[in-house]
Amino acid sequence: MSALRDRLRGLRAQAGQAVAAPTPAPRKTSTEDLRWLLGVRARSHARPAPAFPARDRALFGEEIAPGLRYTEEHVDWPDPPSPIDTRFARREDTIDPARLLHFDTETTGLAGGTGTRAFMIGAADWRAGRLRLRQLTITTMAAETAMLQTFAGWLQADSVLVSYNGKCYDAPLLATRYRLARLANPLAGLDHLDLLHPVRRHWKGQWENCRLATAERQLLGVLREDDLPGSEAPAAWLTYLRGGPSTNLRRVAEHNAQDLKSLAGVLLRLSALGQAQPG
Repeated sequence: MSALRDRLRGLRAQAGQAVAAPTPAPRKTSTEDLRWLLGVRARSHARPAPAFPARDRALFGEEIAPGLRYTEEHVDWPDPPSPIDTRFARREDTIDPARLLHFDTETTGLAGGTGTRAFMIGAADWRAGRLRLRQLTITTMAAETAMLQTFAGWLQADSVLVSYNGKCYDAPLLATRYRLARLANPLAGLDHLDLLHPVRRHWKGQWENCRLATAERQLLGVLREDDLPGSEAPAAWLTYLRGGPSTNLRRVAEHNAQDLKSLAGVLLRLSALGQAQPG
């Protein structure tokens, strides 16, 4: 029990939380494990901490602050029209593609609320004829503020956000995290194109569903191979934080990068639909 208590105190210290007096480790489900790491007390019986092999802890990108990793990639992607026609979103304006910032988060759950946080933020924009993909990933709880501050630096007063269900999920979740970190919310007041809504208007009832994976398959011909489902992302991050392998966390990053590319591709297809409509 002494070794277990030492491990528990070490994990709490890594997360930047105060170390409580030693108590027996509670028995937790995987969801309760996550709550425990976030500082939420769970009530159940004791169980030994799972042992993970020490191998395969390699991570992507570079560490730009303690516990914060950054990756950047430039990929060939169809050039956007200039300007972007937004009639597909029931608007009458056009947008300079240089103002667009596609973004997507990977989070600790889908329930929302103050206990849910983003452990990865991905963003994509067009630069010099190529699509630039950037990702921020935290590997300790204490790095969240640095991640939020870095992401805020990617946004300008005239930035136009592009997301898939981001108005209802990603943007409110980040707004909560900025508020809890006592930081100004850089997304507040920005123009926002949420592609889920025009996709639903055009293809609801024709496709089996309107998820991004379906839209990218139907509109872009993208078929993902060995893709880690989004529902498994929280477990992949939790496993790494508890000393486990980084294998699935790397797959989360690949999933997030494909989401960003698909966001840009679906936007181009929707813009082309707007151009085809009578003026």
